[in-house]
Amino acid sequence: MTEEAGRKPARVVVVDDQTVVREGIVMLLGLLPGIEVVGAAGDGEEAVKAVAELAPDVVLMDLRMPRCDGVEATRRIRAEYPGTQVVVLTTFADDESLFPALRAGARGYLTKDAGGDEIVRAVESVLIGDAGLSPSVQRRLLERLSEPEQQLVRAEAPDGLTVRETEVLVLIAEGLSNQEIARRLHVSTATVKTHINNLFAKTGVKDRAQAVRYAYGKGLVRPSAD
Repeated sequence: MTEEAGRKPARVVVVDDQTVVREGIVMLLGLLPGIEVVGAAGDGEEAVKAVAELAPDVVLMDLRMPRCDGVEATRRIRAEYPGTQVVVLTTFADDESLFPALRAGARGYLTKDAGGDEIVRAVESVLIGDAGLSPSVQRRLLERLSEPEQQLVRAEAPDGLTVRETEVLVLIAEGLSNQEIARRLHVSTATVKTHINNLFAKTGVKDRAQAVRYAYGKGLVRPSAD
């Protein structure tokens, strides 16, 4: 996508809560062919307002920001301004960041070690309807698709459990430790502990043994054939 090829440059808004990072990205994009930075925002609320005012082609969206994070901002932008595509540009490539962003409507996902050429390719890709994903993100998606499906009941999870909390509960019932669950889900042990605290509070269980009984009692896991 270059002006030499007869196309207008892509109009881009940069969203990042760190001023130095945001200004650095804007400066970098100003040097890249086929991109015109038309605005910048410091959080998700500002991002939605910028899209409403500027109607950019693409938003480069950070994820972890105050007031309104990048996932919620992406969801609102894609619902209210479908002509604007979102490419995530973040430090984080863990499952807890990646999959919610893609479900919210992001068409691209890059980490902040991406070079200028990679950013240009991602912007070009999302504007023609393709996905703009870094190689590491593509690998993670393929790994996730190749993972064996867990024996989760397809009905709505009980007691208001989220999908991730249900996943953690099932893995507890399978006998995995917090560290093993963290490795399986590609998240930190601190994140696992947060999910466990939340699911314990929602289900009323007091310990892992009760959690196992709860999971079997609700049919979230079934005894193996053995």
